[in-house]
Amino acid sequence: MKPACRSRSRLAVLISLTVILASFCGTLGAEQIPLKRVVELALAHSTTMQASQIDEQRAFASYHEARNQYLPQLTVGSGLGKSYGYPLSLEGSAPSIVNTTAQSALINPSLRDFVRAAKAEWQESTVQTKDQRQQVIQDTVLSYAELSKWETLMTHLSHQYEDALKMEQIVNQRVLAGVDTPLIRNQARLNAARVYLHISQAQGAIDVLRNRLSQLTGLPAAAIETVPESIPALPEVKPEDNLAAKAAQESPLIQIADIRATALAFRARGEHRAMLPSIDFAAQYALLATFNNYQNFFRPGSFQSNNATVGVEIRFPFLNPSQHAHAQAADAVALHARKDVEATKNQVSEQTLKLQRSVEQLSAAQQVVDLEYQIAKSNLDTTQTRVDSGSATLHDLDDARNQANERYDALQDTNFELQRARISLLRVTGELEDWVGIGK
Repeated sequence: MKPACRSRSRLAVLISLTVILASFCGTLGAEQIPLKRVVELALAHSTTMQASQIDEQRAFASYHEARNQYLPQLTVGSGLGKSYGYPLSLEGSAPSIVNTTAQSALINPSLRDFVRAAKAEWQESTVQTKDQRQQVIQDTVLSYAELSKWETLMTHLSHQYEDALKMEQIVNQRVLAGVDTPLIRNQARLNAARVYLHISQAQGAIDVLRNRLSQLTGLPAAAIETVPESIPALPEVKPEDNLAAKAAQESPLIQIADIRATALAFRARGEHRAMLPSIDFAAQYALLATFNNYQNFFRPGSFQSNNATVGVEIRFPFLNPSQHAHAQAADAVALHARKDVEATKNQVSEQTLKLQRSVEQLSAAQQVVDLEYQIAKSNLDTTQTRVDSGSATLHDLDDARNQANERYDALQDTNFELQRARISLLRVTGELEDWVGIGK
């Protein structure tokens, strides 16, 4: 390679590195935001939480709709019209100047169960909101922790790239001096290209994670900078801990399935009780007019304009095969929901056990990777000492440095995977909010 070409190649590489580091350092002037504050902003800004709260309001209104059938429903209107002959009814009511009706349920066994079902569905939506809240917290915490990992790794990668460029420059000089072969130069260029690729991947991950946190919190992506120290220490997971039983008690999924089964059981019983007698209160007042000829069909002097009726309406459903079949179908739906509760319990128990064992395995893997990094780091220090004393070559030092860098990257990845598994375990056991330090 000609000297001018080599100079242009190095210049292009340095420009690329400058662009990447400028993009990374662009947020250094932004205010650092701790994890707790990011989670609070996500809960306040999350569209998922807002949609869940709307669903809860809808369920609460449906409960009131069913319960308020015990309150009188008052209607005021008029049935004005000219009569020829006997005054016939208009839509079921006698022609009148003013017509007022009131009705409400008094004794209705099926309605009582339907009200209970609606209340249970409202409680289900409340637990669903709680589950969505924990989901938002988990997504925010994981995104924040991963962003913190990549930001830390980016700093380390920048130093790697500087070392790789220096090594490439030294090898170029040695090739020109006839000490090294062009193959060694290509190997040095390959090492620098690998680090550059890793930097590009890290910058891409940082951009994606900042954009995700921006969507969750409403903050500008450029203003988001993590504070690694704000991430609390994760609690220790012991093999003898029965986390599956704790998850079964705390899991919103099990609570939702159980409440849904209870609501469907109430609805099924309400369908059966629809075939029982019921009593409704009813009242009506009407102001009748003489132009409807009422006085022509009453004894002289017996007609009066003000008329009222107050009483109860009693219904005895004796035969209704269609309703009976509908009730049996509701029984089947309620039984299916009860089986779903058992399936959800088994699923949560299995998931918790898998997470607990995964945490144990990742903890062991983290210890292995950490020891490998410590050994590689010690080997790098030893090789540097040997190079200074003349008993090792620069290529030995470069190999030792590359191995230490690989072990460091693997350690960061393993640490995050362990962190992810522990955070997921905190959610299923109901301890995530306490760990973050926010009020429920």
